[in-house]
Amino acid sequence: VSNLQGPRYISPAPNGGFVVSEECGDVKVFTSSRKFLCSLSSKYGHRFGNPAGVCTDMEGSILVADEQRRTIHLFPEHGAPICLVSAGLQRPIGVACSSFGHLFVADAGENCVKVFKYRVRPP
Repeated sequence: VSNLQGPRYISPAPNGGFVVSEECGDVKVFTSSRKFLCSLSSKYGHRFGNPAGVCTDMEGSILVADEQRRTIHLFPEHGAPICLVSAGLQRPIGVACSSFGHLFVADAGENCVKVFKYRVRPP
């Protein structure tokens, strides 16, 4: 895959494709055949500061750590983005999800991993 603007973090997507965050302030989604599917900035009208870590959850939503804005946003397949974490992060750079609805955030500003619950019911 070429024509990326400073690729930073990458994660597999549930449909067999993958998600890439870019230094230029966008997150791009690709199909399993490596074809460009969409830009989260364009699809959702969302403005990133400095997107870093990306992951996907069991429902196919994409989660993005925004290092500059110190937030974690969830981008559902359908519907508007949801800010999951808007306080308590210094420099979120990595994210991962568990099948039990836990969100793990690597916070380089505090040299730790923070754990959040973002779903009430497990699958």
